Amino acid sequence: MCRKPDNTVALVTGAGRGIGRAICLALARAGAHVVAAARTESEINAVADEIARAGGKATAIPFDIAKEDEVAALFAKIRESFGRLDVLVNNAGTGVYGPLVDFSAADCERIMAVNVTGTLVCCREAMKLMITRRSGYIINISSVLGFKGYPNQAAYAASKHGVMGLTKSLAAEAQEYGIRVSAILPGGVDTEMIRRSRPDLDPSVLMQPEDIAGAVMYLLSLSDRAAIDQIYIRRRAGKPF
Repeated sequence: MCRKPDNTVALVTGAGRGIGRAICLALARAGAHVVAAARTESEINAVADEIARAGGKATAIPFDIAKEDEVAALFAKIRESFGRLDVLVNNAGTGVYGPLVDFSAADCERIMAVNVTGTLVCCREAMKLMITRRSGYIINISSVLGFKGYPNQAAYAASKHGVMGLTKSLAAEAQEYGIRVSAILPGGVDTEMIRRSRPDLDPSVLMQPEDIAGAVMYLLSLSDRAAIDQIYIRRRAGKPF
């Protein structure tokens, strides 16, 4: 998709920091017009400004992925401003951690609202823009927790398993329209979230957000003949297979 940079419009959710910010910068360097979306307006404005200073194109739009009306408004702005969407990177996510015996239903509902329902609604709205053009790429940022389980992360793991179920079903549904759907499942990345969820990990052995951005750009570099369903990227210091 980024092989035609002047025409590429790419939306990144959770774009204000960490992996989302790195993906925005990589897309902009490739020539895409990046729509950076997240709840914290100051953070996405900073990302858009950084892209503009480097000579790229970016638009910052604040929204809460857990609120369906705000998701709809975000995509309405994209339709009005660009008339198209070529790439959606669903990166927004949240986590709450702790032993299951102490876990509240309210915390579980919040995780699911952001990680699963919010991702689903963004996919739905993106499909409406992509189907008419019979092209597009949706990339969902899942996690190693999308196929593994760790202590004190039951709700987060359940949500990321949900992202994988959504991705697999949508990939089959979207194929007839020429739309590709993939998931990236990172292991330990040096972000604020992992510092809260895995304080036992040595930051020096963690991947950097740019490593995940590189995987996004690899997917977007594929020819129209190729498709990749999922990419699992682990920290090199972790256990293989």
